[in-house]
Amino acid sequence: MRERFMAEMMRPALKPAAQALVKRHQDAGDLVAIVTATNEFVTEPIAREFGVEHLIALRLERDAQGQATGAILGTPTFREGKIRRVDEWLRALGHAAGRNAFDTITVYSDSINDLPLLEWATHPVATNPAASLAEVAQQRGWPILRLFT
Repeated sequence: MRERFMAEMMRPALKPAAQALVKRHQDAGDLVAIVTATNEFVTEPIAREFGVEHLIALRLERDAQGQATGAILGTPTFREGKIRRVDEWLRALGHAAGRNAFDTITVYSDSINDLPLLEWATHPVATNPAASLAEVAQQRGWPILRLFT
């Protein structure tokens, strides 16, 4: 089911400009992660397609047979929960947690739901933003990146 979803829906939607942006960060030696409110089942193959090793996604609770129960495991990667999960991930990698863990933390997002994470970053970038996020980005002088139309 996931492979069919990737083949029919996701691969055609993956834009070369977005893949090139990720590759530029990787080539620069940046620590790259995808942080998403979408569950890991859906997003794992997308992260692989981008060549991104670190995925911080909504974790699904599983029963003894490995089947999803419908419950969320741990902190949801939504709004402020994204910051908590990023901090946990950084600590697990042996880094300091928090905004001061690196000189530069760039966050790209299209959603106003990511406002806490964008505010946490040293370099927030509204990327193909929804109107509500575009308005905030304009007010705050954040870059607006349009990778595709």
